[in-house]
Amino acid sequence: MAQKSEISNELNLIGPGTIIEGKLRSRGNIRIDGKVVGELYASETISVGLSGEIEGSVSAKNVSVGGKVRGSINAQEKLIFENKAVVQGDIKAAKLVIDEGAIFDGNCSMTNAKPTVQQSEQKQN
Repeated sequence: MAQKSEISNELNLIGPGTIIEGKLRSRGNIRIDGKVVGELYASETISVGLSGEIEGSVSAKNVSVGGKVRGSINAQEKLIFENKAVVQGDIKAAKLVIDEGAIFDGNCSMTNAKPTVQQSEQKQN
């Protein structure tokens, strides 16, 4: 029987030239170097390589984009756009890193953000 720590270390690889249509779910990590049209969910990390393309929604604990994503991204912890990333769609993340050169067109919602000083003062009054 697989233990929980073994499951989270799993890596599912979608190689260059591979096209998948539909829903893809994993208890571990997913690396996309091909193309996915549909919905992606991973308990741990989704990485989109330079040649990777996603058309659809993406949801994981951590998401790293080096290629192209057209659709919404939901990262419970950290979302990274590498320097050649092209993202069109709304994003939601607790932490966001955008490298110089990345292109992002959409709306951003930061979850678990600490309140600013001004917001804290308003709540006290």
